[in-house]
Amino acid sequence: MIAREAETVVRELLSGFPVVTITGPRQSGKTTLAKAIFADKPYLSLEDPDVRRLALDDPRAFLGRLPDGAVLDEVQRVPELFSYLQTWVDADGRMGLFLLTGSQQFGLMSKITQSLAGRSAFVELLPFSVRELEGASIVPTSLDAMLFTGSYPPLYGRKLSPRLWFPAYVTAYVERDIRQLLKIQDLEAFQRFVRLCAGRSGQILNLDSLSTDCGITHNTAKAWISVLEASYLLFFLRPHHANFNKRLIKSPKLYFFDTGLLCWLLGIQGKEQLVTHPLRGSIFETLVVSELVKTFLNRGERPIIHFWRDSNGHEVDVIADVGGKLMPIEIKSGQTINRDFFTGIERWMALAGEQAVAPTLIYGGTESYERQGIRVRGWNGIHSSV
Repeated sequence: MIAREAETVVRELLSGFPVVTITGPRQSGKTTLAKAIFADKPYLSLEDPDVRRLALDDPRAFLGRLPDGAVLDEVQRVPELFSYLQTWVDADGRMGLFLLTGSQQFGLMSKITQSLAGRSAFVELLPFSVRELEGASIVPTSLDAMLFTGSYPPLYGRKLSPRLWFPAYVTAYVERDIRQLLKIQDLEAFQRFVRLCAGRSGQILNLDSLSTDCGITHNTAKAWISVLEASYLLFFLRPHHANFNKRLIKSPKLYFFDTGLLCWLLGIQGKEQLVTHPLRGSIFETLVVSELVKTFLNRGERPIIHFWRDSNGHEVDVIADVGGKLMPIEIKSGQTINRDFFTGIERWMALAGEQAVAPTLIYGGTESYERQGIRVRGWNGIHSSV
C-alpha cells in the first residue's frame, strides 16, 4: 500500500472520537486506507446486498456482531443505521470503534451530522497527491504525463491506460451514483454537461452559459453541478472578500479534482497532445489548485483558499489564509520563467500591504528558489507552498 498522508490524522482522530468518517470520490483509496488502519477489525461493505439487507432489517443485531467495532464501507447506502450507531457507541463509551467511508457529501454528511453529532470526526481523502506519489517513487516522469494520468490509485496499482480506465470509471459513476441522486431522463445531455464543465475548469462559473450551451434549464444546471460537487468530481474556489477599494468578481471558479479525468473528458488521447493544447494552462492550474486542497486536507485542515480578481481583470490565482495573513500564489504553466509571471503578484502586494506574506509563483518547471522576495516553486514542489 502507498502511504497516505491522511493516515496520521485519521489515527489521531480515532483516539478522541468513537467514529471517524472518511469521505471522498470513488476509487480514491478510502477502503484501502480504512482496512490498513483497522487491519484487525471486521470489514463490511454496505454495497453488498446481503450485508445491506441485514443492516436494514435488524440494525441492532447487525451492530451486535461487531462488539469491538469495524470498517463500514459506503455507509451512504444505509443512512437508517446512523441512529442505532449513535446509541451503540454511547453505550459502549470507547474511542476508535468504527471507521465509516462514503462517496457522497450531501445526504451522507447531513445525516451523520444529525445522528452522530459530536461522535464522528470527518476526513476527506482525495486521490494521490504528487507528494504521495513521490514518496512511493512512482510519480510520472514529466509534467505532461502527470497531467494526463491524474492521481487515481487504480492507475498506479494496475497496468491500465488512462484511456481505458476513465471510460469505465465515468460509466460506473453515472450509472451508480448520479441516478441514485437525480432522476436524469436525458443521459446524453448530462454527459454533454459534464464535458462542458470540463472545458471550463479554471474559469469563472457561469450557469446561464452552461445551461444554454447544454440546452437545459438554469435550475437543472444548478442541480447537476451540485451533484458533481457532492460526488467529489469538481469543486469551487470562492473569490476573496478583501476588495482593497476595488470592485470584485463575485462568482466562484470551477475546478476538477483530477486532471486525468479532466483530460479524458476533454478528449485528450495522449500526453503528447498537451504540449500545444489550448487548455493546457487551465489544466495545469487545475492540478496546482487541487494539490493545494490536498495539502490542507491531508493535514486535517480546511483549505482556506480563494482567488482574487477585480472588475478590470487584474487577478491572483490563489489567496491562501495562513495564520491571519494572506499568501498570494500565482500559477503559470510555462517551464521558462518570464518577467511577466510576477506582474499579478506584485500588483496585489502593493494593494495588500502588511496583510501579505510569502508571495509564491508555481510554474511548469522543476526548479525551486527565491527571486526578489517571491518564492518560486516547480510543479513537483507544490506541497511546500502552504
